[in-house]
Amino acid sequence: MRRLIWVIALIAALVVGGWLYVSQSSWGRIYLPSGAGLTAKQACSLTFVSGLDPERAKTVYVDPLLGPAQSVISLDVDTEARTATSAILGLFYRQTAMYRDGLGCTLVHDPDQFDADLTVPMPPPSTVMEVDTAWRDAHFDADALDAAMDAAFTDDGRNTLATLVLHDGRLVAERYAEGVDARSPLLGWSMTKSTAVTFAGVLVERGLIDMRAEGLSPELSAVGRPDITLDDMLRMTGGLDGFELNNGHDPNSEMLMTQADMAAYAASRNKLHEPGEEWSYQSVNTILAGAAMEEFMGDTLPDRISTLRAWLFEPLGMNSVVFEPDQSGTLQWSSYMYATAQDWARLGQLYLDNGRVGDTQIIPPNWLTYVGTPTVDWYGSGFWLNIEGLPADTVAMQGFQDQRGYVIPSENLVVLRMGATLSMESGAPEFGAAVIAAKRDAPVQDARADGMPADG
Repeated sequence: MRRLIWVIALIAALVVGGWLYVSQSSWGRIYLPSGAGLTAKQACSLTFVSGLDPERAKTVYVDPLLGPAQSVISLDVDTEARTATSAILGLFYRQTAMYRDGLGCTLVHDPDQFDADLTVPMPPPSTVMEVDTAWRDAHFDADALDAAMDAAFTDDGRNTLATLVLHDGRLVAERYAEGVDARSPLLGWSMTKSTAVTFAGVLVERGLIDMRAEGLSPELSAVGRPDITLDDMLRMTGGLDGFELNNGHDPNSEMLMTQADMAAYAASRNKLHEPGEEWSYQSVNTILAGAAMEEFMGDTLPDRISTLRAWLFEPLGMNSVVFEPDQSGTLQWSSYMYATAQDWARLGQLYLDNGRVGDTQIIPPNWLTYVGTPTVDWYGSGFWLNIEGLPADTVAMQGFQDQRGYVIPSENLVVLRMGATLSMESGAPEFGAAVIAAKRDAPVQDARADGMPADG
């Protein structure tokens, strides 16, 4: 009898699965395909980019994202082929993500249109900073710093992966979860958007773009919307209906997990508002901004990776970065940059150094003013503002699952918290406040320069 019940349940599941597969409901068109795509993509990247054990990656960092779909999604990680394949009930919505050296993992929607043999050599590993204990002890209460990190790593489900503090460019504190260390590339999710606006600053400094020029995006020009500028896109005022709800039914989920050409999908979204009229947080904006910037970075994916490294990452010593593309070869500027915690912090430090590395101006000296100029009270351009409990001049790199990189000019601090948090507070702002409270010395002056670049 029990066997019969199981057979009936299996048949029912297959019937329901088959109906959803052919239906045009959001469950059949977006939710289940996105769940399978998320499983394959994250398992692939966490295994082959971050170096986590595949089973731990699935249990701790993938399954909690799936909700009710978890029980019907299968996963097979092939460590020899360096692929991860998922499906609903083992049959429907099969999705495969493939790892390529230097490019990370990409969901392969059409194998005939995907160059599985393309690779990009990685640069030598980033230099690992050591804690400057003399500087720390001169400027901080070391016990208070330790207590702040203890609070960040409480065993209550927040899954903190890394905490790190730079003061005056010196490493004064860091800590990592089990299986993670200073050489582990960690996903920033939407912290990647801060990289996008930083690279826009690189192009401005080189005289290649005007942030408010029309017609920079080939995708938008092709659909008759050349008036949406790079400034509009990075400020989230593009006016498109690419709503980002993180519920698996939204356009952003469809774009990230089911589309081979994300920029083309983003440009296809309906226009709801005139550019600059309404703020709406949407990754489609940053995808389009990144694709527009790639027009200045070379003709091929390896060329664009090389330019990104030479113009931004390598001068900062950020050699761990893996920037993943979609199947079409467009870099995924909204969400898919991996870097060590120290390298993420180096990106923030660039703003405290007024955009300079040694004698080289990487981004305009007042780019901190640009990214920190409010579009709305809580958002500037690629950075979040007005973080509760932190100084008013704080600008923040932020990403899904509570990735946080606080740049605090008045305290000369970069405070980083990386994790895999869902359905609870991560304590990241409290961690930042505790770091400030641990300081012995008085605040420095706000490092932001006045004004905005003439072509910004």
